[in-house]
Amino acid sequence: MAKQLQITLKRSLIGRPEVQRRTVTSLGLRKINQIVTQQDNAAIRGMVNQVSHLVAVKEVEV
Repeated sequence: MAKQLQITLKRSLIGRPEVQRRTVTSLGLRKINQIVTQQDNAAIRGMVNQVSHLVAVKEVEV
């Protein structure tokens, strides 16, 4: 079974550096408390690690 990550935007992007804003947008998040599901791979893990102070992550089995 493939693992997926359920990513929730918990903090606002106001006042954040442009790099962090682009990372959150590339994860598919636009609004606070929005939840997206992404494949669990090294690229997504790296993006989540870069903005870990803004998001909450939960592993989900599919």
